[in-house]
Amino acid sequence: MTTQKTPAPSVPATVPARAPERKPQGPTVRIRREPNAPAWDGGIVYTEKNSPPRVLYYGDDFRLENLPVGTRVIFPKPPMAGLNNPDAAIRYALNHPEQSEPLYAKLYPGMKVTIAIDDISLPLPPMKRPDIRERVLTIVLQMMADHGVTDIEIIIATALHRRMKDWEVRHTVGEKIFRDYWPDRLYNFDGEDEGLEIVGTTERGEVVELPRRVLDSDLLIYVNVNLVPMDGGNKSVSVGLAGYRSLKAHHNPYTMRECHSYMDPKRSSLSDSVDRMGKIVNETIDVFHIETSINNHMFDGQMGFLMKREEDWTDFDWLRFKGLMFGLSKMPADARTAVFSRIEAPYAMTGVWAGKTNAVHEKTLERVYQQYSVPVRGQSDVVIQGMPFISPYNIHSILNPVLVQVLASGYMHNLYRGVPLLKKGGTLIISNPAEDRFDAEQHPSYIEFFHRLLPLTRDSTVLHKKYEQEFADNPIYKQMYRRGNAYHAVHPFYMWYWGEAGRAHMGRVIVAGAKSDQVCETLGYEPARNLAEAIEMAKDTAPQNPSFTMVHSPPIMLCDVEDPNVSPREPADRHTGGHGNGNGQHGS
Repeated sequence: MTTQKTPAPSVPATVPARAPERKPQGPTVRIRREPNAPAWDGGIVYTEKNSPPRVLYYGDDFRLENLPVGTRVIFPKPPMAGLNNPDAAIRYALNHPEQSEPLYAKLYPGMKVTIAIDDISLPLPPMKRPDIRERVLTIVLQMMADHGVTDIEIIIATALHRRMKDWEVRHTVGEKIFRDYWPDRLYNFDGEDEGLEIVGTTERGEVVELPRRVLDSDLLIYVNVNLVPMDGGNKSVSVGLAGYRSLKAHHNPYTMRECHSYMDPKRSSLSDSVDRMGKIVNETIDVFHIETSINNHMFDGQMGFLMKREEDWTDFDWLRFKGLMFGLSKMPADARTAVFSRIEAPYAMTGVWAGKTNAVHEKTLERVYQQYSVPVRGQSDVVIQGMPFISPYNIHSILNPVLVQVLASGYMHNLYRGVPLLKKGGTLIISNPAEDRFDAEQHPSYIEFFHRLLPLTRDSTVLHKKYEQEFADNPIYKQMYRRGNAYHAVHPFYMWYWGEAGRAHMGRVIVAGAKSDQVCETLGYEPARNLAEAIEMAKDTAPQNPSFTMVHSPPIMLCDVEDPNVSPREPADRHTGGHGNGNGQHGS
């Protein structure tokens, strides 16, 4: 897909193979946008009787669904153009940093340098090679070689995430760096390592700890990939290189309840906490922060049509989509998971900055918002959202029910600034099979958390006070985290806490296409056979003529929701009922 801005909407051309362009057959596709909307660059359209059906993620599958006429559909912006010469941009950032000496001025023979990099949880899906981290590391390591620096170690900042496997590390850092450094000088962080040392405590009592290797170093360089505004900044070091006794200071129900959007740092108690901790980090050690931003180009090639509006699909796009759905329908669940796990995204770097943590992060956030922010006027009574196959916590694995919950109530709900897209007490409809599937290698403690604890209570405070420490102290889970590829035992608790603010805000969550009533009951959700049934269920508790909004992803977007008193519904003389006929395509 081109990185140029998409032109203003027009009737999509249908281009058969080796045939001249012809006009589409059947009813003309009309597109009604927000009033006074600029030329198409992402944004909002309203569903009409002849609007095409919409593609919704359905776990490791898709659903093609007709929406009620008048439904507001929010589309992400198209990908920003990438930097023409990323390597030159990296060198410029290192030599012209924010509020810091250039990197070369900090280097001298005999010094000890530690480099920390983001783990596999970023970006989503994983990036095609060369990964940005490989680009940055290659240039930084060459610069250190030029200045006689040889005592270098690279730590993958996993916090309490699972250890990356060797082949995943090789993909991230490249063959040469992997061969030269793995596994003695390039390794996964261990949040249970006895070498972690407390370096200070904030005025709120938050414990700040760092690895002994970092404290013994003359310089810490952090290499970050910023996907969303919650990433980077002080969170990189104070969270990525911290263990349980530090993370529990803010990964708890009380802090998460006070986060009014994780994507708006100025209104997030989590951000406030890591900023306080980051202040101590930066007073203790010399940190040279390198942050990068990327565009939202998640799919290309055979799946590139997922980056388009359905109005712009060609006949060939429809054929490819139907072929994809047919192929997926013939595969067992594990095979579908394997297919989606092989997807690599053609992200392009849109910016790179280096220097002092806060000054760098300010520049990064500005660029990130340019890519992801979509202006939206008014909240909605009902929000419809497809739940994808991937989250930051199931790379190359299964999106289990606890992770479905954190996507719905945590991440997706919090992709806003201003006010939530969903009205207080409104209904969220998610498209997901809601199956009782878990990965015993990556998520062993999730299995016990879901099947033993959630049937007893969904109260985050009770879970935190009564059960969290029991899991944290479990020696078997500790060894699976330290020696295997399991997430730390307390990780499912954190995922439940991250949905705390969303659960408090939502009135109902209905799962369209749920295959397990028991899974829905355990999560506190309601099952529906399909989207049409879910919509009718939502109307039961919604006001008369409820407003519907669908968030159309992929790719990721961030809704800047303004003026909650303005309804997103069409004016009274517009369509208020019925369903689109799909423009000749049928929902499933």
